[in-house]
Order: sequence, then structure tokens, then C-alpha cells
Amino acid sequence: MKRKFLPVLLLSLAITGTSMAQSGYKEDSVFIRKIFHTALSDGKSYEMLRRLTQEVGPRLSGSAGAVKAVTLTSEIMKAEKFDQVFLQNVMVPHWVRGAKEEGAIFNGKQKTVVPLVALGGSVATPKTGIKAQVIEVKSFQELRDLGTSVVKGKIVFFNRPMDPTKLNTFDAYAGAVEQRGSGPSEAAKMGAIGCIVRSMTTRLDDVPHTGSMRYASGAPMIPAAGISTNAAELLSKTLKTNPATEFYFKQSCEILPDAPSHNVIGELKGAKSPEQYMVVGGHLDSWDIADGAHDDGTGCVQSIEAVRLLKVLGYKPNNTLRAVMFMNEENGLKGGIAYADSAKSKKEKHIAAIESDRGGFTPLGFGIVGTPAQKQKIKSWQPLFSPYGVHELGVGGGGADIGPLGQQGTVLMGLIPDSQRYFDYHHATNDTFDKVSRRELELGAASMAAMLYLLDKYGVE
Repeated sequence: MKRKFLPVLLLSLAITGTSMAQSGYKEDSVFIRKIFHTALSDGKSYEMLRRLTQEVGPRLSGSAGAVKAVTLTSEIMKAEKFDQVFLQNVMVPHWVRGAKEEGAIFNGKQKTVVPLVALGGSVATPKTGIKAQVIEVKSFQELRDLGTSVVKGKIVFFNRPMDPTKLNTFDAYAGAVEQRGSGPSEAAKMGAIGCIVRSMTTRLDDVPHTGSMRYASGAPMIPAAGISTNAAELLSKTLKTNPATEFYFKQSCEILPDAPSHNVIGELKGAKSPEQYMVVGGHLDSWDIADGAHDDGTGCVQSIEAVRLLKVLGYKPNNTLRAVMFMNEENGLKGGIAYADSAKSKKEKHIAAIESDRGGFTPLGFGIVGTPAQKQKIKSWQPLFSPYGVHELGVGGGGADIGPLGQQGTVLMGLIPDSQRYFDYHHATNDTFDKVSRRELELGAASMAAMLYLLDKYGVE
């Protein structure tokens, strides 16, 4: 008799479990709908971004703009009555572009003015600039194959485009950015006296992009700059008809001693486990040539907004929730390292961290770094996000600033927006407030708030 009724008992338990799951799903679905409704009808992220970009503007680490950004974001979170807002000390690199106007010219059949910006971390040219024959290459191996006898005394021009066939433009960026990051030192090792790099964008325009570069130990420090994609195309075409073309550029940047700065942290205290932390964050610094709207003003204000949304909806978190404005992602990552080091020394347990640093475009999903079981648990929440167009959970990673927390076992997540337009503005003068869609920005903030809510309610184990 017992065996006869066992299948019935198991079916009953399965139905009960399904019913419980549906009940929880419905409750979460209703709350997440409130999150999106509030963000889209009464959100504050767009106004926060307006203030950050218009009242502060460029905010490279060590600059007066960075100081203003720290003060502003601190004041915003205090005005929203976060339980605690505080600053975390961090020493950051201090590189300045210089007061003199940057310029470049090359000689083909006629002199052509070239849109150019110094790469972050570059040394200056002599006061009169540098002028030399320019040599085009598309890889480090091609450069080495030319040999020092050909390269010595020349300006090396790295001209490998981002691969336009890559649907994910971050993959295309990854396939080209080594030219900017390591190209100057690779050129210097071969005897070059200067380096210019095609801007990292799939778009053809006259807007040059900057970005960080690193001098290799023992290699000469030669001046390096980025030129616009249109200029790169024209220069390449000119070199085919006149290989002896000379290039001239001038820049007056300086590398100054490290400067004191801060991460900005706002938090809501957890009711059950206040000693455990959930983080949402973006990087507060930006390059000095624009307002840093998409990179990464959007990530900062979305992080503040994610915590604010939960607060105004009356959610009482189990764990302490933090919005962190990291300083110095662009040219050093000192803020992310300082935050992780502080967490380790204070024995703070960080369960999960979400970063937004891919622009304020339409959210598509979240990348996840964690164990297979953790990934599977988070992926099980997919039905709750699908109504809002957020379909991709799992593919991709976390982010640079939260990366150091991974060494402590923290689950790392990165908001993944549509990537097609991001590199039109990345590290360029056109990365301005008017390029950000209010609705797309608010959808991203709501997505982060929803994920933060689920992580806090259900954990990752």
C-alpha cells in the first residue's frame, strides 16, 4: 500500500513546490514592476547625470574636476538620505594634457591638418614638436619584421581598425586596443621617436579618441597620440602613393606626482546581516577632453539610482547595500584596488558586486563571474527580467573596478547594454550629456536595482 501511494505523494510535493515557486515569482514580479515604473516615471538618474556632466564636466584623476565630482556625488547621496555617505582615501596618478593646443600635420601633395589628442600617460614632444617620416603597420609582428634599420628615427603609425564584423563591439575593441596600450613602447624598442594610433572606434569621423597607454620597463618613453579614423584613412592612402610622407605633431603633457583623491560610498544598512555587503558601482573619473557622460557618468548615476529606487519603494535590505563611485579606473585602477584592500583589512564580506561601465544604452543583460551553481541560480531569475528586454544573463564578465573583489570570492556582475554606439563616444570629445537617452539610462538603472533586490533577497548560494 505504501508503494502504491508513493508516486501520488511525490506528485503532491512537486505541485506544492511549484505553487510555492509561482507565489515567490509573482511577488518578485510585482516588486520589479514597481522598480521599473518608478524609474521611468519618477527617476532621478538623468538629472544626476546632467549635474555631473554640466556642473563638473571632465574629471580625470588628480584634477580639480575630480575633486568637484567627489563633492557632488557625496552631496547627492546625502540629499537622498542614504544611511551613511563617506569618502575612502586613495592616491591616484596625476597626468595633465598641458595648456598648449595639440596639433598635427602631414605632407602629401599638400599639407593636411590632422585631428589629434595625446594618449593618456604620454610624455610631451619637444616644445617645437617632432617631425619625421611616418611608417604604417597593423601589428607588432609587422613592426618587428621591418627591423630597427627601417624604424629608427621614424614615427610609427598603428592602423589596425576595430573589426567591423564583430557584433559585440567590445570584442572588436579588445582585438585592437593593444596598439594604443603597448604600441608606443613596442615602437620605441625599434628606435621610433614617436607613435600615432588610429582611434579605437568603428565609426569614420574626424573625432580623435584618447585612452591610457603604458610605458614598458626599460623602453624609451616616446610621445604618443591618437588620430581620428578619417585622418588614419587619409594618411594610409597618402603613404601608398608617397611612402616618404612626413608627419609632424606637438603636445605638452606632463606626468606629475600622485595626488590624493577618494572613492565615494553611500549605503543602506542591512536589517539582518549588516556586516555583509552588496555593491553597485561605476567609475567617477573620466578623460579630460569631454564630459565623460557615457564613460562613466552613466554608470555612476545608475548605481546611485539603483540604491535610491529600493529605498523609496520601502525595501528593507537584508545585507548592507552600497553605491560606490570608484576613482581612477581610466589610468590606474587605484580606486578599485583601494576598495578591495580596505574590505579585506576590515574583514568585510562582499557577497556580490555589480558594475556599470559600458555606457547608458539599452540594457540587454548581465555578465556573471562566479561558480557554475551561482551562475545557474542567477540565470533562474531570467523570467523576471524578460518583460523589460533584459534577456542575457551569464555571458560576459564583471568590471575593472570590482575585479579585485573577485579574489575574495565575491560574485561579480556587469550590466551589459547594447554595444553598437558605445565606441562612437568612448574617450572622445563627443562623450557629452546630449548623447545619452533618458529612457535608456533609466532602464539600465532599473535593471540594476532589480538585480540588486534579487541578490539581496535570495543570496548567491
